[in-house]
Amino acid sequence: MHIAQQKELENDMKKSSRNRLSKQQVELYKGTTLFDRIARAVCRADTLPRKELYEAWEMARRVRRRYRGGRILDFACGHGLLAHIMIILDDSSQMAIAVDKKIPDSAEKLSTALIDTWPRLKNRIIYKQKDIQTIEVQSGDIVVSAHACGSLTDLVLEKAIKKQARVAVLPCCHNVNKSATNQLEGWMDKTLAVDAVRAFKLKSSGYKIVTQKIPSDITPKNRLLMGEYIRSGSEII
Repeated sequence: MHIAQQKELENDMKKSSRNRLSKQQVELYKGTTLFDRIARAVCRADTLPRKELYEAWEMARRVRRRYRGGRILDFACGHGLLAHIMIILDDSSQMAIAVDKKIPDSAEKLSTALIDTWPRLKNRIIYKQKDIQTIEVQSGDIVVSAHACGSLTDLVLEKAIKKQARVAVLPCCHNVNKSATNQLEGWMDKTLAVDAVRAFKLKSSGYKIVTQKIPSDITPKNRLLMGEYIRSGSEII
């Protein structure tokens, strides 16, 4: 194999690769783990970049370690993989609603591939091509969003806070002109300031927050913010 070809193959194998997983790559995931089974289904769908597989998996498993049950609302869902994995990890959630202003045409292929592997998912994943502003959040929901661009993450948090629903976001594409930094950029990177303000907003709204990171070899935009409402903001010390 030529050096250039070898380098191209290595780039394709990176978790951060934006190249689409294909049926030919099923053999790369021969293991018996749950992740391997999900990865094989994604490969058979032939629709999704490798990066999105790892992002959804790493986010979903961290969220499910803390929050069980509930209806899943996957905002800015893209293909909706996160919604599917949330139910695969916890079958006590009866339904997941995957919402995006524009649902990719290939989302159905991905869903079909996952349902073929987990028939119990049938009729439990609902796609809605709508503005997330129009979706009603319920207090028992778990609101998730992986890489809602810019101020869209702020909207996701606001909708969850309004109904005191559990929430988890993996922000990206920070818009420092629209999202508050509270003048913290003198001490820290502007994007970190934005996320710090988001975390404080959750906490001051009565949430017990958790801050984590998914592996940086998947994405440098890897800060995961989770929150569960516990009491009124006035009681938080």
